[in-house]
Amino acid sequence: MKYLHTMVRVHDLDASLKFYRDALGLEVVRRSEHEAGRFTLVYLAAPGDEAGKYQPQVELTYNWPDAEGRAEVYGGGRNFGHIAYAVDDIYAACQRLMDHGVTILRPPRDGRMAFVRSPDQISIELLQNGPALAPAEPWSAMPNTGSW
Repeated sequence: MKYLHTMVRVHDLDASLKFYRDALGLEVVRRSEHEAGRFTLVYLAAPGDEAGKYQPQVELTYNWPDAEGRAEVYGGGRNFGHIAYAVDDIYAACQRLMDHGVTILRPPRDGRMAFVRSPDQISIELLQNGPALAPAEPWSAMPNTGSW
């Protein structure tokens, strides 16, 4: 058995790609438009994981609006926890996210862990790859914001 992907439904595909691809740094590995089913699938992988069809991926599912332009509204289920990624430098990863306008909900005060949310409120955990980094500003003094 092999883990393949996590699927999340998104309301705004462009905003989601700006978050997952541009701010978080994932790479689009494939995209497909399904006219008959009226949906778009975009698969993204962390750099280095994009080789091969069945590497760990996030599948963004965008269901197109109906003929009247109405989009389905998705509620956040508490049964879904979060998506987690290991990063080589948690401070640099959080700075990149902030530079893209993403709020750091749980800053990496410990040099090890942070949380943010996607435009669709999917919780994303970032973990320092290897030992925690030494505490550093502005992260050490930054308070939590909202929930993650």
